[in-house]
Amino acid sequence: MELFLKAKDATIYSYSPYSNFKVGCAIELKNGKFICGTNIENISYGLSMCAERVTIFKAISEGYDKDDIKAMAVYAETKDFVRPCGACLQVLSELLNRDCKIYLLNKNLESKEVTIEDLLPMGFNSLE
Repeated sequence: MELFLKAKDATIYSYSPYSNFKVGCAIELKNGKFICGTNIENISYGLSMCAERVTIFKAISEGYDKDDIKAMAVYAETKDFVRPCGACLQVLSELLNRDCKIYLLNKNLESKEVTIEDLLPMGFNSLE
């Protein structure tokens, strides 16, 4: 549950003046540490960054790799479960282990547990 709350709390820092759609993400590392991120928009839409990529890039830039990651949670103030976009799915398919638990969360903190394989079953990875 702490992972879920961290993802929700990350939305406080969302910079989303154009969509007003705040997304939070949290990664729980196997060492017990949490890394959080949120979406950051830009008036030039293509320069915006989703919460999932902000968070995984923070983890990698701090020296962690896919074997250090225990789970990820993605939260938005929505009735249904928020899902990563295609760009995020492709990035996550390379930077998460295939069996890493990903929790999709809604505004009630209800969760749906999936893996990157569930979300992107035929993703490509040049390293495999």
